[in-house]
Amino acid sequence: MQLQLDGHTVLITGASGGIGRALAQAFAAEGCQLVLHGHRNLDPLRAWVAAQPWADRACCVGADIADPEAVDAAFRAGEDHFGRIDVAVANAGAWPVPDARLDQLDPARLRDTVSVNLLGAAWTARAWMAGLARQGPRGDGRGASLCLIGSTAGRFGEAGHCDYAMAKAGLRGLCASLKNEVVALDPWARVNVVEPGWTVTHMARPALEQPGVIDRVTRTMALRQLARADDIARSVVLLASPYASRHTTGEVLTVAGGMEGRSLWPPGSADEAAVRRRLADD
Repeated sequence: MQLQLDGHTVLITGASGGIGRALAQAFAAEGCQLVLHGHRNLDPLRAWVAAQPWADRACCVGADIADPEAVDAAFRAGEDHFGRIDVAVANAGAWPVPDARLDQLDPARLRDTVSVNLLGAAWTARAWMAGLARQGPRGDGRGASLCLIGSTAGRFGEAGHCDYAMAKAGLRGLCASLKNEVVALDPWARVNVVEPGWTVTHMARPALEQPGVIDRVTRTMALRQLARADDIARSVVLLASPYASRHTTGEVLTVAGGMEGRSLWPPGSADEAAVRRRLADD
């Protein structure tokens, strides 16, 4: 399918992580120009980009996602490089450790988690909208697009990580509000959320390697397997497409193997050895 994304410029926050790199590869395959954001891992991101066949269509920008002025500067740098930014993916986030009940949670951790996962997405959306206000809609009628990367924690909750769950839940309200605001800037602009479940990334791997965790987390999934970063990236590309998703906005797409808020499988029934072999292949 021709997704009509060729020639679009896409800014991806948190591009140095597993899902971020998969997003970069997926959008690059559609012929997009890429503005890839990093923070603490900016230098490794630059080295990775330099080794890609599409490196001439990409630039890297650095910013603390919790700093709105730094995020604004990153978007302006992308605009200076490519002329405009059509698509933004608010992917940057952090899952804090260790587990902690709310009454035992350090207030500083709660503030930091919300600042990165919720406010960071809001600053990303704000900078993208400001760019639309400066540049105006594309002349070809292909509407701009914003995708917020949420989490099933924001839908079902997550004991021991209420700070993360409440931040990701907030993205639903942000999306529902922004879909009605962005059309003042571009009548075909759209805003959607993609909610991954358990996905094999460097951030999730330490938790998944604990004995019994794979069996526990897959007991609520109809498709009893873990997502790959590519699974998330393809869903984002589909929602960003002005062809495939032209009339889709304000929606939340959960990419979690049919996860429910209840157990679908008896304890101990997962073939952990098979799943771990697939983990080793990634």
